[in-house]
Amino acid sequence: MINPVLTDMAVYPFTRLEHERRRLLDAGVEVIDFGKGDPNEPTDPIIRQALVDALPERAPYPLAQGLPELREAATGWVQRRFGVALDPETEIVPTYGSKEAIFSLAQVLGTGGRVVAFGEPAYPVYERGALFAGARVQTLPLLRENGFLADLEQLDDDVALVWVNYPHNPTGTVAPPAFYDELAAAAERHDFVVGSDEAYTELWFDEPPPSALQAADRSRFVVFQTLSKRSSMTGYRSGFVAGSPAIVAALKAYRPTVGTAPQEFVQRASVVAWDDERHVEETRARYRAKRDVMIPAIESRGWEIVASEATMYLWVAVPDAGDVVDVLLERGVLVSPGEFFGPSGAGYVRFALVPTLEECERAAEILGSLA
Repeated sequence: MINPVLTDMAVYPFTRLEHERRRLLDAGVEVIDFGKGDPNEPTDPIIRQALVDALPERAPYPLAQGLPELREAATGWVQRRFGVALDPETEIVPTYGSKEAIFSLAQVLGTGGRVVAFGEPAYPVYERGALFAGARVQTLPLLRENGFLADLEQLDDDVALVWVNYPHNPTGTVAPPAFYDELAAAAERHDFVVGSDEAYTELWFDEPPPSALQAADRSRFVVFQTLSKRSSMTGYRSGFVAGSPAIVAALKAYRPTVGTAPQEFVQRASVVAWDDERHVEETRARYRAKRDVMIPAIESRGWEIVASEATMYLWVAVPDAGDVVDVLLERGVLVSPGEFFGPSGAGYVRFALVPTLEECERAAEILGSLA
């Protein structure tokens, strides 16, 4: 009676991390959790106040296309940030975060029986969305020697959808603009759509990363943005999809079936978030301070931080990665094994810089005390 795709699916890896965290807490261990990428940074007061101010006596069902004010705010942000003009009526739709929209795209595009490709190590939702859509999955190993960029020559001839995610979770790699132009040319030649998950474009430390929207030909790109990491609003579940009018229209038509439009009061708070850059700059400064604590501590162990140019993550090459995870766990420091993200993650661990600065300082002391 249960969908076999669900019964055959492995336990979501971060569920296992949560079990370990709870086990340690129950044992009285003070846990410093670098495992799950859920920001602990405060949501800015102006955003929280906007949410409060927008709470009505009665909240009706939100419209599938989202509030016009939110579409305008999102397109205004894209114009300021990437220099790209989008039509708020036809090229953008607000989403319930980005995870549900990413999961749904393979179904909206009708990929059943065809191939959905994505790089690995990867966030698990690309694969899960493909499997529930009845698609076949192709993984493209993201290797250090290739700068953790997908090798487009390996794509299956029957590919319908290719997922990319830069800045990349878990490695923190930033794709150069030329990569998106190469991807656009491949999509045109082989007739596939590109889903570009850009959740981390605003967590950078030297140069702001590019967007797939800046490619010379973006006609086959569907770009997913979210306030979760940019504005520390994971629980608000608010983002948007930008794409061609045909795909955006399909997403709007799909939306009423599954009922996943953001609540209007969340949308109104999101308008404030997209219109404000001060709080984003402050967030980047907090992550930078935590990086400045953790990078020397990690490198003092002889471990190598690889890529990690952006995002909230440090991708660390360590000998005997499984043993390192266990040793840190015994000391109350929780990290993600690289293999959680796919076979190409073997030999790495991921630190998500979500603990407080004080917790990072304590974790640095623990790393320094290891034998």
